Amino acid sequence: MAKQTGLGDYIAIDDSGGTARDISSNVSSLSIGNSQNLLEATGVDKSGVERLVGLSDGTVTLGGTCDFAANKEHAVLAEGRGTTRTFDYRIGGNTSSNPRLTMEMVIGAYNFDRGTDGSATWSCDLSLQDGTVPDWDTVP
Repeated sequence: MAKQTGLGDYIAIDDSGGTARDISSNVSSLSIGNSQNLLEATGVDKSGVERLVGLSDGTVTLGGTCDFAANKEHAVLAEGRGTTRTFDYRIGGNTSSNPRLTMEMVIGAYNFDRGTDGSATWSCDLSLQDGTVPDWDTVP
């Protein structure tokens, strides 16, 4: 696959009934963390640090403009704090062979901000929930 932008991406999060809802048009910023804990295990016989691979983690931060329509960002996220949701991100859109990341996440925060200019924006923090290592694949 050649270099590409993040234009035309697809983001879906399932609602409380388990139905995936496309909230792509409501998301204006996205940050994904896919980290790996490294455990220091250096013996006294070493001059350099030894590390073991520990637990994997996944975090997502989303932000955007509020949309109070049915099945859009507010309806999906506002009722979901502390509940498990499937996060589905597809770079370049929902087209076969595009990169895809799916994770079972828990919504830790859903924040609303009304700016002095009258803007209504939101942000959401999601964290890995089910212990399954986040792994990239491709859209089938």
